[in-house]
Amino acid sequence: MNPALALSGQSRLPGVKTTIFSVMSQLAAEHGALNLSQGFPDFECPEHLRELVSEAMRAGHNQYAPMPGVPLLRQRITEKVLALYGAPVDMDREVTVTCGASEALFVAIQTVVRPGDEVILFDPAYDCYEPAVDLAGGRAIHLPLRAPDYRIDWQQLGDAIGPKTRLIVINTPHNPTGSALSADDLDRLAELVADTPVFLIGDEVYEHIVFDGADHQSLLRREELRQRSFVISSFGKTYHTTGWKIGYCIAPAPMTAEFRKIHQYVTFSIATPMQHAIAHFMADPDFHLGLSAFYQQKRDHFRSALEGSRFALLPCQGTYFQLLDYSAISDRPDLDMARWLVEQAGVAAIPVSVFYADGGGGGTKEDRILRFCFAKSNDTLDRACERLRQL
Repeated sequence: MNPALALSGQSRLPGVKTTIFSVMSQLAAEHGALNLSQGFPDFECPEHLRELVSEAMRAGHNQYAPMPGVPLLRQRITEKVLALYGAPVDMDREVTVTCGASEALFVAIQTVVRPGDEVILFDPAYDCYEPAVDLAGGRAIHLPLRAPDYRIDWQQLGDAIGPKTRLIVINTPHNPTGSALSADDLDRLAELVADTPVFLIGDEVYEHIVFDGADHQSLLRREELRQRSFVISSFGKTYHTTGWKIGYCIAPAPMTAEFRKIHQYVTFSIATPMQHAIAHFMADPDFHLGLSAFYQQKRDHFRSALEGSRFALLPCQGTYFQLLDYSAISDRPDLDMARWLVEQAGVAAIPVSVFYADGGGGGTKEDRILRFCFAKSNDTLDRACERLRQL
């Protein structure tokens, strides 16, 4: 028997196919559409940051970095979280540089989830969570977030926490909806997990993209939450360098020790010159401190450019994604609408139902909502909105 053929019937992830992000980006390329689907900027990262990479290469930083990450970069991370969130973090025992946030999320889930454990996810959920739970032998418990504000129902969460609950994944600001936790939300979360052995993951990759004067509510702000949390962020989102795949995970020392046991066999170490460059770039915090204003301008520009369209704009408190309700335009299911939009209007977006375990519930409001990425040049946004206004 050909083992390659046999494997097709023994998949560890039988329900997993090519991600919707790859599908829509490929469709956009095939049809020459403006790609507002996948979450990456169409503009360059800071020139000075690129220069620092070249300097690091010329300085000889081209071999393996230490497994936990370059010390100066880990130091800069601890300085940042202390300044922003008041969290004193040990750079040697609690900070690990990772191959983007995706690796950190995968490793954190493998670190704590055992066969039979339950992991609570909030739908719509980023699509990399559940496959990692499945590979760990766990079972995902999906709790719905509902339009238009996509707030966590804390009573529902409290009812869902049981003896098998091992982990809750919190994503704030939230992809794909753009909602964000408040300080009161952190209080409610702390109350619910206080007397439990439940771990938390804080997927906080959009921590510097929060709008309208609000502060990012990191799990690091509450000591009682920090002591049970893996808090994960992404330099790719912060510095417009998604292709560099550099992120980090902060967790208490005992959790970090277990996290690193897996991390060392997944990637071991992360691109050395990029780590040095980011560490030196972080010495001046002005860039990440100004990121919210930068993206708020783009959010507002995109929303203004859609005036006169038949799309209904949902709230956007953070991230660089805007949800649009197209129910006044078409009754097509959102996956069909997304394909039609690429082929007929020349704009690519992501259907929100793919972020739900049940596909949006079938016929619910979520089936008429698309996610658009506004991390694009104003020219790209203007051209896309011109096409969308014609629908």
